[in-house]
Amino acid sequence: MAKIKTVKAREILDSRGHPTVETFIGLSDGSSGVASVPSGASRGKYEALELRDNDPKRFKGKGVLKAVTNVNQTIASKIIGMEADEQNKLDQTLIDLDGTINKTNLGANAILSVSQGVVEAAAASHQLPIYRYLFAKYQMASVKTKMASPTFNVINGGAHGAGNLDFQEFHVIPTLRFSYAQALKAGEEIYQALKQALAYRGAIHSVGDEGGFAPNLFTNLDALEVMMEAIKQTDYVFGQDVFLGLDVAADWFFKNGRYTIKDHSQSMSPQDLIEYYQRLNEQYHLFSLEDPLHEDDWKGWAELTTLLGKSTLVIGDDLLSTNKDRVKKAIEAKACSAILVKPNQIGTISETVTVIKLARAAGWKIIVSHRSGETNDDFIADFAIGLGAEYTKFGAPARGERVAKYNRLLAIEDELTKLNK
Repeated sequence: MAKIKTVKAREILDSRGHPTVETFIGLSDGSSGVASVPSGASRGKYEALELRDNDPKRFKGKGVLKAVTNVNQTIASKIIGMEADEQNKLDQTLIDLDGTINKTNLGANAILSVSQGVVEAAAASHQLPIYRYLFAKYQMASVKTKMASPTFNVINGGAHGAGNLDFQEFHVIPTLRFSYAQALKAGEEIYQALKQALAYRGAIHSVGDEGGFAPNLFTNLDALEVMMEAIKQTDYVFGQDVFLGLDVAADWFFKNGRYTIKDHSQSMSPQDLIEYYQRLNEQYHLFSLEDPLHEDDWKGWAELTTLLGKSTLVIGDDLLSTNKDRVKKAIEAKACSAILVKPNQIGTISETVTVIKLARAAGWKIIVSHRSGETNDDFIADFAIGLGAEYTKFGAPARGERVAKYNRLLAIEDELTKLNK
């Protein structure tokens, strides 16, 4: 087996122009992998630490030279010579080396760049695409690997938008009847129709961090209505070919135990907001509802899942933070029915796989997600397929860092079509 020979990190820029970590892993047989780590604008308080320099003289404090140094010195000296195939051992070494619960010493961004880079290098050593290497290593999916269905974030609000929409993401979700290529086509055509619908209304149609439009609409309902208009302009039938979903990111508008959104003249209690979601679901038949309540409102999450969970995916993101302990608590509390998985929330590939296994055993759906600050690294597309995720969330079908992942999925679908014949 090939051993880790070279570990070299550097500071690069992500899609928002902020620094992030990129790490090269070279193996003894000449194989290599390069991993760049994404960053979220909207981060839950239970996520592992993204280490920043906090030096106001560089990138307004957002530099990552400390994380880069941690990789090049502390981590490299410990893992050079280790077997690249021994991912669990490698990741445990990184966890032990950091020595904290939330990776506050070395930084989850430093640790993930190495963990992911080793996966990429090991796959190259075995002369396998990353998704096939992961599939064989973790045996997560059925006998045949399958494509995940895309979730398109076509309108950006909250922390990702222009500040006037409370809800963070408004999703178009094609039917599972479509092949991936057909689903991508549907998402792109509706995205273009949405641009026209916004222009017709005289609304701003510039794009936000994730490629979705960031319009100057008055309420969240306005955003849903203009999406319905866009769907009607295409050949797709709402409720049959495509569905709507929301990433509410309710922490964004939660303060002092109450929720304040533009759709209501007065702030709402958790119970008020749950009733609001019920009415919203009756009108739009939501396919999915992500982070609908505050990340510590376990009682509210359980109630909402009981009420809507049979017809709508209730997805935990900030609630769960790709953390096995929070996932276990949510399973016990019956607090959701699906999980958004982000490797950089926890910091290693092995820990992320453990979370996916727990969620799948509970009967939850798995949605593998990008972050708002991305790079052209398309590893997350392979990760989704290799781990058997039902859905992906990679933003709008626009901007190079999003399109890189959608195009990678096209290539994987072509390969699987040939393999499964």
